[in-house]
Amino acid sequence: MTVFVFDIETIPDIEGGRRLLGLDGLDDNDVVEAMQAVRRQQTGGSDFQRLHLHKVVVISIAMRTADRFRVWSLGEADGDEAQILQRFFEGIERYTPTLVSWNGGGFDLPVLHYRAMRHGIVAPRYWESGASEQTFRWNNYLNRFHERHTDLMDVLAGYQPRANCALDELATLCGLPGKMGMAGDKVWPAIRDGEFDAVRDYCETDVLNTYLLYQRYQRMRGHLDAAGYARECQLVRETLAEQSDQAHFQAFLEAWQADALETPEGG
Repeated sequence: MTVFVFDIETIPDIEGGRRLLGLDGLDDNDVVEAMQAVRRQQTGGSDFQRLHLHKVVVISIAMRTADRFRVWSLGEADGDEAQILQRFFEGIERYTPTLVSWNGGGFDLPVLHYRAMRHGIVAPRYWESGASEQTFRWNNYLNRFHERHTDLMDVLAGYQPRANCALDELATLCGLPGKMGMAGDKVWPAIRDGEFDAVRDYCETDVLNTYLLYQRYQRMRGHLDAAGYARECQLVRETLAEQSDQAHFQAFLEAWQADALETPEGG
């Protein structure tokens, strides 16, 4: 089985905001400020954009195959959103992975749906629900209660929004580094200021936290024994250690080594 733990980072869709609000002639910063002002009026204070007005700038993936673990990102500075989306869905076409996310059902996947629609992305494997392949009737990417996409936040909260927990807090409680170097509301300023690498690194550490929490979840529900869980953790450690040129991986590894238990309590 192949697993894709994924996370996206987004900025306001400036072109979309300019079109919807009739802001031709304004520069990008002024368009974003106008979009945020409109949103604050709509919400009574929050300038968090509606999901269809989020432009994807990076998708980070922690991939586990039968014999390999790897972390990488789709997207580059000044990259093309359509290419990022196409490559992500091509990965699903190729591997039919189990997708794992933190709040992916509430944010990441709906954003990807809207943006894929915007760019005309074709993704039949992702949208399959059993009409062409019977096994997808009982386990597909679209049903909230299926495991082909596991929204770990949603599952652990018992599908009760009032019980949701932040990734950073649960990761920290479990001895993992938690969020490192940035926060979601800093992504647009960072991209605007040419700091794409910092955004990508932040996204990659988020998928590492999520991947390791997923392994604890697998242990908790009996899909891994204590030795299997330890092997998964060691594989991640070894993979990060091999990439000594990646400062954010080394920082993650050092923080994890300082705090985390090798096995969950009671394991």
